[in-house]
Amino acid sequence: MKILLTGAAGFIGFHTANVLLDRGDEVVGLDNLNAYYDPTLKEKRLEMLMKRKGFSFIRGDILDRATVAKAMTGVDRVCHLAALAGVRYAFDHPDEYVDINIKGFFHVLDEVRKQKIAGLVYASSSSVYGGNDKLPASEDDRTDNQVSLYGMNKKDNELMAHTYHSLYGTHVTGLRFFTVYGPWGRPDMALFLFTDALLHDRTLQIFGEGKMQRDFTYVDDIVSGIVASIDKNFEDEVFNLGCGRKEELMDYIKMVETSCGKEAKKNYLPMQPGDVRASLADISKAKKMLGFEPKTTIRDGVPQFVKWYREYYNA
Repeated sequence: MKILLTGAAGFIGFHTANVLLDRGDEVVGLDNLNAYYDPTLKEKRLEMLMKRKGFSFIRGDILDRATVAKAMTGVDRVCHLAALAGVRYAFDHPDEYVDINIKGFFHVLDEVRKQKIAGLVYASSSSVYGGNDKLPASEDDRTDNQVSLYGMNKKDNELMAHTYHSLYGTHVTGLRFFTVYGPWGRPDMALFLFTDALLHDRTLQIFGEGKMQRDFTYVDDIVSGIVASIDKNFEDEVFNLGCGRKEELMDYIKMVETSCGKEAKKNYLPMQPGDVRASLADISKAKKMLGFEPKTTIRDGVPQFVKWYREYYNA
């Protein structure tokens, strides 16, 4: 297939592009390489993709409708991963989140309708579950209890996609990602921050007094779910993509210490606004309908990230 992949120079987009290219698909990448985090990391990912047969790239913004229309022309599927990610950045930049994550999503979705593209797969987030206490989180659980602007953005995307399916028959699949990590990960994510601090002898800043729990999901497993969603092309579905295991934050940090070969200095801090104490995905639906079978635990995944970090930054 010929697939438009927005956010192709991003963390998950980069890995997704490589898997699609490996199996022979043609990938049109769209990314604006913004400065949400160090653009040189995005440029290096893109540099590697540009060497791949079947990959072409358009540098542009999803807020520019004409650019979106041009990029989408002639494709068989759209995989929309471009967004401002994360909870905390939104506190100081709410206008950017509303523009990119809502208006930008509308441009992509409406252009899929207009050009009669056969299917759209888009990134949602475990953040849509907000302040829910029920674990594991199931796709049937309430998602009207938002505690972050980011979670609200992603729920809005799901509602908009469902509405377009109802009105126009657009095929849409939303994927609720749970704490994705792995090589080439974003510098604002916990694993990157912990590794960077530890290898440079800085104190780790640990929120929630270290008593948080997460469903940490390795990027290769996430990509397997994305690719399966592209292929299945359901009419209107939402799936949890997580590892299906709840890990203690301090066990995660212990794996970073083991992988780096040293113990960290630690500073324990209160919970941050918009954050949640625990996350865990019920992945039974994804297993049944997508054949989704996550394989990588933190015991295997964290060392892979640390290995990449050491090589990339010569640390």
